[in-house]
Amino acid sequence: MASAGSSSPFLDMSTGTSAGSPAPWQRAATGANLLSPNGDLGVTIFEEMTTLAMSTGSINLGQGFPDEDGPAEIKAAAQEAMASGANQYAPGKGVPALRDAIAAHQGRFYGLNPDPDTEVLVTTGATEAIAATLLALIQPGDEVLTFEPFYDSYGAIIGMAGAKHVTAPLLAPDFMPDLTALEDAFSSRTKVVLLNNPHNPTGAVFPELVLAKIVDLATKYQAIIVSDEVYEHLTFGVAHIPITSLPGAAERTITISSAGKTFSFTGWKIGWLTGPEHLVAAVRTVKQFLTYSSGTPFQSAIAVGLGLPDEFYTGIASTLRNKRDILAEGLRAAGFGVYNPSGTYFINVDTAPLGIRDSVDLARRLPGLVGVAAIPVPVFCHPEGAERTRSLLRFAFCKKTEVLEEAAGRLATLKDRL
Repeated sequence: MASAGSSSPFLDMSTGTSAGSPAPWQRAATGANLLSPNGDLGVTIFEEMTTLAMSTGSINLGQGFPDEDGPAEIKAAAQEAMASGANQYAPGKGVPALRDAIAAHQGRFYGLNPDPDTEVLVTTGATEAIAATLLALIQPGDEVLTFEPFYDSYGAIIGMAGAKHVTAPLLAPDFMPDLTALEDAFSSRTKVVLLNNPHNPTGAVFPELVLAKIVDLATKYQAIIVSDEVYEHLTFGVAHIPITSLPGAAERTITISSAGKTFSFTGWKIGWLTGPEHLVAAVRTVKQFLTYSSGTPFQSAIAVGLGLPDEFYTGIASTLRNKRDILAEGLRAAGFGVYNPSGTYFINVDTAPLGIRDSVDLARRLPGLVGVAAIPVPVFCHPEGAERTRSLLRFAFCKKTEVLEEAAGRLATLKDRL
C-alpha cells in the first residue's frame, strides 16, 4: 500500500501567506491511501501522521524524537573518535570504554554492579536489544506479557518470534495496572514479562508496589523480566526504580536502555542491556547474527556522555518538565482532558470532553484543523484495548520551546474549529 505525498518537502511551521489566504496547515491533505488503525500491513500510523504533517505544514508532535542535538561535548567526542580512526567494527560486546561506562552508570545511579565483561552488551539502539532478547528467550507458543497500551515494536517482535502476546491494561487517569488483572494475565506459559518503565505511550512511572508485584509473579511462574528503561532519566518529581534492584529480581532480569532519549542523539542508535551472565550470553548469541556491531565512534562518545555530571541529568528532566507544562496548557485550552505524565516525553489527552470519541478520526483531521499532528493511543493496543482507549491521543513534547509554544497556541483554537 503506497502512501500519498511521500515526496512532499517539509514546510516551515511559520510559512507566511498573503493576507486572507490560508496557512499551509489550514489546507486539508488529499489523496491519502493509508493504513487502518488496527493494523493491515502497509503504512503505519506514524508514517501516516508524518505524511499529513508534511503535506499540511503542521507541527509534528506525533513522532517521539527531539528537534535539537544533545551536549556539544558528546558530539566532539564522536568527531574525535572518527578522526583518530575508530571507524571499523567494534567488538561484538561493545567498545570496552562504553561497557565500563554503562557499568559505572548503573553503580552511580542505582547501586548496581554489573560486570562490564560478562553482564553488559552494547546494541544497535534499544530496539535491537529488545528484539535480540525476545528472539533469544522465547519459542513459538510461549506467552509474553506486557502492559497495554504497549510500544508498537513489542507486538511486532513477539509476533515474529511466534509467541502469544498477552496484555494487562493500564487505566486512566494515572495509568496504573489493576494488580488483580495483572495476576490474572500470568499463566504457566508466561515465559517473559516485558516491562516499559517509564512507560511509553502513557508516561506512567511505576512505583515499587507495582514492580514488587511483577517480581513476585515472575518468580512464581518462573518468567524472565525484560525491562525497557530508555526514559530512566526523564521523570518529573518521582524516582525511577530499576526493577532489577528489587529483592529476587536480579537473577531473572535483563535491563535495557539507550543513549537516544537521554542525550538526544536518537540517530546514533546506541543501546545496551545488562543482566545475569547466562541471559546476556544468550542474547549476545542472537545479536551477532543481527548487526554484530555498529556505531564504533558513537559508542566512544556515549561513554563520555554517561560520565557527565549530575547537573546534566537533573537539568534534562527539569527542562523537559517545563516543556510538558507548556504543551499541557495549550491542550487544556483546546478542551481536552489532560493526563500529566510522570515521565517520558509524551502526554496523553482524552478527546471525550470535546464530544469526540474517536481519536483516530480526530488525529487524521487535526493537521487540517489546527496544524498539529498527534498519534491516537488505540494503535498501541489490541482490539479490546483499542476500544478502551478509543478517545485518547498522544502528543510528544520533546521539541524546542518555541515550537511547543506555537503548537499550544494552535491547539487552543481547536474548539472554535470543530
